[in-house]
Amino acid sequence: MENETSTGHVTRKTVLKAALAAGMAAPVALMGVPALARTMGGSGGDLALTPTCDDGDDPTIPQMEGPYFKPNSPLRSSMPDGPGPRLTVSGYVFGRSCLPISGVLLDFWQADNNGAYDNTGFKFRGHQFTGADGSYKLTAIVPGLYPGRTRHIHVKVQAPGRPILTTQLYFPNEPRNNTDSIYDPRLLMNVRDGSGGREAAFDFVLDVKQNPSPTPTSTATSNPPGGTWAAGTAYTAGARVTYGGVGYVCLQAHTATVGWEPPNVPALWRVG
Repeated sequence: MENETSTGHVTRKTVLKAALAAGMAAPVALMGVPALARTMGGSGGDLALTPTCDDGDDPTIPQMEGPYFKPNSPLRSSMPDGPGPRLTVSGYVFGRSCLPISGVLLDFWQADNNGAYDNTGFKFRGHQFTGADGSYKLTAIVPGLYPGRTRHIHVKVQAPGRPILTTQLYFPNEPRNNTDSIYDPRLLMNVRDGSGGREAAFDFVLDVKQNPSPTPTSTATSNPPGGTWAAGTAYTAGARVTYGGVGYVCLQAHTATVGWEPPNVPALWRVG
């Protein structure tokens, strides 16, 4: 069948498409677990872990950045910056072999409850890194609406030493999904109502080959000639380094990692 894998498993995409076609949010059974590494069991009931991504999931598609991105967002996973319905977004970042990627930088930004972006400060803006299991978790509010767009969250996702994926996440059953020219159902989150607000899940798939290591190997130079930046060094906010003949100021305390050289991570370093 077109909607089955070579092993006869129903694909995750099939489940999601069926739910969307029925006008429902994606099944709760896919919430809170590495959904891309799960397939339907032979009995058609329980979901079981599978060792590889054999369900035809493509890398997460990019979308436009829009006019409201700001670099140098604060390092934080909780953004309780104003009134509005509470929202938690969680999930995993995988590579092409469905293995989790640790240390991935995710930079989120969104509108407030009134549909406005904070362009002078950093309300509802923040970045974080995936854990050893490739997981992330964001706490914020359900973003408000503004003219011309449906409800959405912006995000930049970057594995160490790899290009940045810029995209947007969407909510199911939003009336404006039908009129927003940018909206793409492939970027729908799985959303349900929880005891503390709305709970959403989304798993990113980056175009990163994984054979055999789940964490990609960077080709970046860790100690460029004449540079003082060095991988493995614990930097504090305000620390100054040079890299490739250019001076940089540290914006957030962190331990330097190969792949996070100053030119590559504006959330952590600025030229100065």
